[in-house]
Amino acid sequence: MIEKLGIGIDITHISDFEKISYEKTPGLYNKIFQPSEIDYCLKYKKPSPHFAGKFALKEAVKKSINENIYISKIVTSHKQSKPNIELLNFKKKYIFRASISHEKNYAIAIVISELIN
Repeated sequence: MIEKLGIGIDITHISDFEKISYEKTPGLYNKIFQPSEIDYCLKYKKPSPHFAGKFALKEAVKKSINENIYISKIVTSHKQSKPNIELLNFKKKYIFRASISHEKNYAIAIVISELIN
């Protein structure tokens, strides 16, 4: 059954999201993130680590499923401080386990996916 499992990891510079902030380029953020994700990040005094973490998480998901999917179709949220992942309009169904961490200049995410159909 290992062929149904995937793993993905991504690391992102938080400074990239500081240089190109949401306030300066909302159109870019709207292509990457869903409105709920943007709202989540903007509620923090420093949103850039949260945007970087969500971006790393989306990239890790893409790597774990090894499928062509637009990054905007990967929706992330948090339930009880744990990342939750949903794929919009995607035929295959997956379940995910994920972790995000922030450390000074970096955000890192790791995802384990399992194909369930």
